[in-house]
Amino acid sequence: MNANHVHELGRATLSGSMPFAEIVGKLIAEGVEYYHVDYVALQMHFYSAEGGVVLVPLVFENLPAIAEEFDAPALRAAILDSQKNGQKFRDFSRRAAEAGVAGYFAFLRGQRVCYLGRQGDHHVEWFPGAKRADA
Repeated sequence: MNANHVHELGRATLSGSMPFAEIVGKLIAEGVEYYHVDYVALQMHFYSAEGGVVLVPLVFENLPAIAEEFDAPALRAAILDSQKNGQKFRDFSRRAAEAGVAGYFAFLRGQRVCYLGRQGDHHVEWFPGAKRADA
């Protein structure tokens, strides 16, 4: 995993300068197995299968406080807006925090994202077109 390239891809996510699907493809090509977005610590961590970790700060101004209650319907609406309309990461992050998301893990090989709330609530979203193991 090329740490400089992964860091650039993290910054491209923040700025919205590249389509998200393209970023995900490049992260996979770099050997990123999964990443963690932490809205509490304002950081993103990218992990390789070999144990490498790249940290990218989340430098968002005016990100709202993370709501105490987890609002799964509001989160699903934000996810759908990103999938269907190409919502920018900054806007998604604002809506996720308002829906009570403290952070999430995106498992690229596993083709799913696990969103976590402040009280242990969670939601698993499969990548569009992913074959679920339990289906």
